Amino acid sequence: MITVFIEPDNQSLSFEKLNTVLMLQKRLGLRVNDALVIRGTELLTPDCKLEDGDHIRIRKVVSTG
Repeated sequence: MITVFIEPDNQSLSFEKLNTVLMLQKRLGLRVNDALVIRGTELLTPDCKLEDGDHIRIRKVVSTG
């Protein structure tokens, strides 16, 4: 089970059977550049593997340009 916390929505979700960050982003309807994906203190790239028990933070990128 992978636990995901989405900011700034303050939403917590759980997923099973996600292999990569890219799969997670697709499941959430996010494009690669829409959000930062963080595990602990590490920024993850779309090709990073996800493991059972991971706690992932999704920080949506907001442009106020």
